[in-house]
Amino acid sequence: MPQTIALVDDDRNILTSLSMTLEQEGYTVRTYTDGESALQGLLGKPADLAVLDIKMPRMDGMELLQRLRARSTMPVIFLTSKDEEVDELMGLRLGADDYITKPFSQRLVLERIRALLRRNEASRAEGSGQAPGGLIVRGDLTLDETKHACTWKGKPIQLTVTEFLLVKALALRPGIVKNRDQLIDAAYGENIYVDDRTIDSHVKRVRKKFRAVDEEFAQIETLYGIGYRYKEQ
Repeated sequence: MPQTIALVDDDRNILTSLSMTLEQEGYTVRTYTDGESALQGLLGKPADLAVLDIKMPRMDGMELLQRLRARSTMPVIFLTSKDEEVDELMGLRLGADDYITKPFSQRLVLERIRALLRRNEASRAEGSGQAPGGLIVRGDLTLDETKHACTWKGKPIQLTVTEFLLVKALALRPGIVKNRDQLIDAAYGENIYVDDRTIDSHVKRVRKKFRAVDEEFAQIETLYGIGYRYKEQ
């Protein structure tokens, strides 16, 4: 069954050209020209992945992402302009999995979509070999790869695919420091370039989610100038 991509942008030229490219690659495409209609459509009928512009009428991309993240862990790619670095970082903190800077090539968008969908499928794939049923247990932390589920002290933590892969990369080797390049490879795959600050933004959001259920959560440690590690329990 074809995977469904939602495109949300008030620029109809972008919607038309991207839709044609994605449909030629075998994807089903749904398009929206404003945030409100996209929210209604995506909550009623989720897509496999959404590509969101930031500046849109009726509801901008930031608010749309925030509302989607309250209900969904669907993979999301943000479209940003070169002068929107603050928006770019805010988007990552709100839970975007990736971002692409305008102007962009159709091929780049397609590659990023493919990579994110592969990561999402891999994180849910059965039989990881880490433990029976695809479970990874580290003290109070449990990651279930088959269900893409995370719990801390028995309480569910809703993680996006990128956040899940980051936590998994750290939890698999407790006490071992992972630098940002290693975490980029774990979360995005090789040959995908993202800025170091992207990882920092994801880690901040992950910590915030864990601390929402446990104010004392401190398992993900920062080693300034080096990277991050998962503290052994």
